[in-house]
Amino acid sequence: MKRYEVYKNIRKGAMIWGLPISLFAMMMLSILASLLIIIFSFSLLVIMGAFLWNGGFYIILTKIARKTITLNITRVFPRIISNKKENLLNYVDY
Repeated sequence: MKRYEVYKNIRKGAMIWGLPISLFAMMMLSILASLLIIIFSFSLLVIMGAFLWNGGFYIILTKIARKTITLNITRVFPRIISNKKENLLNYVDY
């Protein structure tokens, strides 16, 4: 009988080549742009530069993907939980 493991990382999101979907799309745009540059200006220096650019860009994107960036601009929970209606006028009583 086969034994199957439980997949516990379902909330991490889809990863392609170790990158989330948005960063992978940026990588593909960079590769397509470098291919267009190689096609229209064919030289050895351009080809080597494109390989170095895409390799460096991939390394930078994987380092960005590993960091957990959390920007909490607003509070998650309110200071006071109440059923009282919110009113901008302070002189009105309920």
